Amino acid sequence: MGRVLERLEVARRALRTLEEVAYLEEPSPLERDAAIQRFEYTFEAFWKALQAFLREREGLEVASPKRAFRLAHETGLMAEEEARLALAMADDRNLTVHTYNEALAQAIFGRLRSYAELMGRVLRRMDEGHSL
Repeated sequence: MGRVLERLEVARRALRTLEEVAYLEEPSPLERDAAIQRFEYTFEAFWKALQAFLREREGLEVASPKRAFRLAHETGLMAEEEARLALAMADDRNLTVHTYNEALAQAIFGRLRSYAELMGRVLRRMDEGHSL
């Protein structure tokens, strides 16, 4: 589980940086954009940790975030509603390249709290080495 532990630590550190800005009540445009940038790298670290966990714990190979989230649900690591939220999170991650669109940037920022909470819950489960 060495690779998993390493990936989990990277994801936890990334999540802490996201949490610093995701809960701001009235972020400036600069703070909002920084939060979205932190979401991007936290998402990448999170799904890579999940990928390593599924490989080492479940013997499953996955090459994409959405497949990883579906398998996390199938293996009991994520509840159905969490998997749905994770899939929406993946869609938002793909849209972050368009954050020059003010309305889209505000909408994504508004969902960062729920994404941070989801990633935190799943990371804790992976840390503990078990499912729901």
